[in-house]
Amino acid sequence: MADSNDRLPPLNALRAFEAAARRLSFSKAAEELNVTPGAISQHIRQLEEYAGTPLFKRTGRSVLLTDAAQASLPLVREAFAKIAESGRIMQQPARKGRVMVSCAPSFAAKWLAPRLDRFHISNPGIEAWISADMTITDFTVADADFAIRYGRGNYDGLKSEKLMDETVLPVCSPRLLEGSDAIRKPADLARHALIHDKSTEQDPSCPDWTSWLAARGVGDQVDGQRGPRFNQSSLAIEAAASGRGVVLAKRAIASSDMAAGRLVAPFADGSTSIDFGYWLVWPKGRHQTEDVRAFIKWVKAEAAAGEIHGV
Repeated sequence: MADSNDRLPPLNALRAFEAAARRLSFSKAAEELNVTPGAISQHIRQLEEYAGTPLFKRTGRSVLLTDAAQASLPLVREAFAKIAESGRIMQQPARKGRVMVSCAPSFAAKWLAPRLDRFHISNPGIEAWISADMTITDFTVADADFAIRYGRGNYDGLKSEKLMDETVLPVCSPRLLEGSDAIRKPADLARHALIHDKSTEQDPSCPDWTSWLAARGVGDQVDGQRGPRFNQSSLAIEAAASGRGVVLAKRAIASSDMAAGRLVAPFADGSTSIDFGYWLVWPKGRHQTEDVRAFIKWVKAEAAAGEIHGV
């Protein structure tokens, strides 16, 4: 006869606990799981009765984890990850011919999407589905096979491989290199709008206009604070391509427009290397299908070709 201590905790209650513990909020967990906050509270009470100890400390509108909750949460998350992975393996025949990739909207629009035709031509039996989201992919709930992240590559519980490095450089429409106000040297930027990329994907080592101008010795001649600001890199790029001014752009995000001649780099020595890069990430232990491996091989080849040939 099985020991009563070996009985499994209620699965729905565990799911509510994981979401509430991760977000430190019953209401946010309810939104994520598409249930009412009351249902989350009921599940937590059920799990606390099973555990015989409190799992949360209620402090007004927020909650804190007890020692028992903190100790069990990593195991619960790992268990759900394994359950999700087993489901993915079961679904592999139905998923054949499809690869789901998660990445930031600007990277999706400006780097990945312009190249996808080449993948589909060389892999006609595989459809690439792109999920563009400003939030970091949570593989415990997302359907993504892998993600492309901008950062340093250190992600808890995830395997990561460097896709490519990144640099920042001024770019503008070719029209700004012509006429009486043509850009020839950094001091000429005083006669043009400076476009600011204020997206959330920023590296602390990434220069802003003030530091870039100071490094070129023209900080006292050009006001690095003026000019329009955009909260997505792709919007800043489009503003520059339309002739509205000059933007300090990530090379990867600007590469397709530079290759198409919509953008040019006005200064030969304008590039600045930064600490962050682009990384392929997926959960440790995840089984990758043949289709996913084909896409990863292709995207790594595209990144390598861009770094070799430049833009």
